[in-house]
Amino acid sequence: MKKSLVYTKTGDRGTTSLVGGSRVPKTHIRLEAYGTVDELNSHLGWLHTYLRDENDRNFVLDVQHKLFSIGSHLATDQTKTKLKQRSIIMPEDVERIEREIDRLDEALPALSAFVIPGGSRGSSVCHVCRTVCRRAERRILALPESYAIAPELLAYINRLSDYLFVLSRKMNVDEQNIEIFWDNSWK
Repeated sequence: MKKSLVYTKTGDRGTTSLVGGSRVPKTHIRLEAYGTVDELNSHLGWLHTYLRDENDRNFVLDVQHKLFSIGSHLATDQTKTKLKQRSIIMPEDVERIEREIDRLDEALPALSAFVIPGGSRGSSVCHVCRTVCRRAERRILALPESYAIAPELLAYINRLSDYLFVLSRKMNVDEQNIEIFWDNSWK
């Protein structure tokens, strides 16, 4: 069996195909959305290398799989083809993140100030993931003006950034790093 080519040359003129066959410029708003989701997934792979807790590792890996589903959803031209079942984010997916946020947050000290990103290297990478997730959310939120986006997908991405914030705090606690809080009198 012949190995498939990594390059197709079909994008050499600055266009690419959506699922369904429509060709769009590589600068298209949809590509910005699912490209940012892909970037987030890459950062999560980096974060995964810092995670010591097996539950956290498994949860982040599950999120990475869901992000492929989200990318597929965003790349599907639903006017030309039906969305695949595996590309649909369900309410249960959002609820799973919420349960994980609650589970992690139970073991954390209460917050009384804004957290400055930092602490351990892993926690810092987690904050990078959180901010890329927020950017992905902004890119996705620009789509419903022209394209159908499921509310569960939007909720999932929103909860994911919340999860990443809580995970960053957990990582600092696990590694016995002191959290740095914003000093609003800083000059």
